[in-house]
Amino acid sequence: MMLHRRSFLAGAGAAGFCALGWRQSALASPAGQIETAFINGRVWTGESTDIIGNALGISGNRVVAIGDDAVRALSGPTTRMVDLGGAFVTPGIIDPHVHLTLGALQLGQPILRNASGRREFTNIIANAAQELAPGQWISGGNWDNDGWGGELPHRDWIDAVTADTPVAVLRYDLHMVLMNSRAMREIGIDESIAEIDGGVIGRDANGRLTGIFKDAAKEFVTGLIPPASDAAIDAANQRAMAMALSKGVTQLCETGVNWQTFDSARRMDGSSALPMRINSMVPLADWARLASVVQAEGVGSTMLRWPGCKVVFDGSLGSRTALFYEPYLDDPSTSGIIVTDPGDLLEWAKAADGAGLQISAHAIGDRANDIVLDAFSKLARDNGPRDRRLRIEHAQHLRPETLPRFAQHDVIASVQPYHAIDDGRWAVRRIGPERLKTTYAFHSLLQNGAQVCFGSDWPVAPIDPLGALEAAVLRQTLDGANPQGWLPNQKVAIGDALLAHTKTGARATMRDDTGQLTPGRLADFVIWDRDLTQIEDGHITCAKVVETWVDGQCRYS
Repeated sequence: MMLHRRSFLAGAGAAGFCALGWRQSALASPAGQIETAFINGRVWTGESTDIIGNALGISGNRVVAIGDDAVRALSGPTTRMVDLGGAFVTPGIIDPHVHLTLGALQLGQPILRNASGRREFTNIIANAAQELAPGQWISGGNWDNDGWGGELPHRDWIDAVTADTPVAVLRYDLHMVLMNSRAMREIGIDESIAEIDGGVIGRDANGRLTGIFKDAAKEFVTGLIPPASDAAIDAANQRAMAMALSKGVTQLCETGVNWQTFDSARRMDGSSALPMRINSMVPLADWARLASVVQAEGVGSTMLRWPGCKVVFDGSLGSRTALFYEPYLDDPSTSGIIVTDPGDLLEWAKAADGAGLQISAHAIGDRANDIVLDAFSKLARDNGPRDRRLRIEHAQHLRPETLPRFAQHDVIASVQPYHAIDDGRWAVRRIGPERLKTTYAFHSLLQNGAQVCFGSDWPVAPIDPLGALEAAVLRQTLDGANPQGWLPNQKVAIGDALLAHTKTGARATMRDDTGQLTPGRLADFVIWDRDLTQIEDGHITCAKVVETWVDGQCRYS
């Protein structure tokens, strides 16, 4: 789709628009006059599920007017006019849950997600090792053992083909890593390693390390790997942000467990190199360090904010470490694990909240969600009322009686629809049909008054808001086994899904100046080639991004 641009000013051309990067007109618009008017389109403002307006006017980095009459009334001889040709405009897509640096550093690494078994897994690793100089690390991976029947990989699968190459490849849920023998030697890990609270160390029937490390044990061993250089991290993050912009994402929230994205984003923001808005959370255990930054510097800039802290409370369904009340059906020896001691969770959360920081907690199992909600309720009672916007990341498996608690305690459910169509292929094996009834319960949460925002959890799932919207609306699993939808009573309407990726995403990231296209808000928006609310049969991924605008500048075309 081509957008037709002209200016009311005779002789002014369209040069300097998106394809070449934004350039301000040499003739500045008079005060109160719209600089750029987008007309002849359909503008969904994000205020509600309804479409409002057929034109958008911006000046500088702000929205000035919505609707043809208001836009034309404020247009003048220097206003650039962009004919949308019927294109569909939405607020910029907000992704409140990514692991930016982790995913960025995986770009270009071998992809194991579709490996069908041991042979293909080994071959992919072997081919990657042949391309590297001795001593260079292989990371990334995103392997999925459920794709080949459930058997966990073993270092014996890859040791013979990686004698000179350290390997640390993550399961796609980021809760497990497989290391080969060379990698363990490099970081000083041997058979004598002691168990780690909140983690699981894989050993075979003979007590020998398998190379599998889960949750806190994964964090421990991967923390020993030599870090990438600052320059390499920044370059990788730039590539990742460019990819996100191409998908219509204008704002990301880092929900990692270290400071890498925080430090990288600060470097780039300092040199005006951030092409999109970043909100960077840091580990809750480090709340005092962040509080000192806020006290000294405030909460950040227009492009970069550091709203608060995130804690991982339990594990994942795929790793059988998500914390449930009842055992796993396919491994009755466990009902999951606690990654962060509940006492530490409450102590740190109350202190961070007292310092004015936002708190977010990863909770997947039904018992984990209840414990976190209890802690959030207590800290709110103890610390008194304020606009705290507490978040639970994933809120994946809930008991029916838990659903109303999100609204009762004003806790945002930060969920990832793609996980539903992924896990839906095999989740019944883990927890059975009864517990599944309130799994990825997006519709039930909304019905119970919860604030629900949508994200990706990249690189666990793709940065692809159209895929997330389609997953929420259709709930068709990736294996094609559920054409009418997996747990179809949990489908949501497209309008509600869009609100979850815009307006509620802004609330979740403490960025009320974004997420809607109303006068005074920041000019972050996406131009799509078709109306996302009118796509027949709900297959939203057929749509395409035409342009992505951030802060009044075109960042992708």
